[in-house]
Amino acid sequence: MMRTARGIATCALLVALTAPSLAQESRWGSADDPVVQFMKACEAKWVNAACSTQSNLGDFVADDYQGTSTTGRRYPKADAIADEPNKQSSDCKLGEVWTDTWLKRNGRWQIVAAQDTVIPCDKQGT
Repeated sequence: MMRTARGIATCALLVALTAPSLAQESRWGSADDPVVQFMKACEAKWVNAACSTQSNLGDFVADDYQGTSTTGRRYPKADAIADEPNKQSSDCKLGEVWTDTWLKRNGRWQIVAAQDTVIPCDKQGT
């Protein structure tokens, strides 16, 4: 009897935990989708912040944002949107790739996490 009750409770818990994920919609956005356009504009603004001051970065970066730098250091929203452009020389030999995680919360799309990675450029151009 105890084993059956535990099994039923376990199944109920699993159903309760997985049900919200089944309700979420997953799809690729088209170029004319307003959400895609919004995200691309935000991403462009954030990229440009590396070279020049950009306003309102905090509008689309979540308060509980967690970033991971190229060295593995974790950083919060305050560091991610700091008003300190990174002036790099034009002969920079590194490229940076990032992965941002977007979530829709209370009707607003926000970046909640990012992973930055440095990719060395091929010196011979091959």
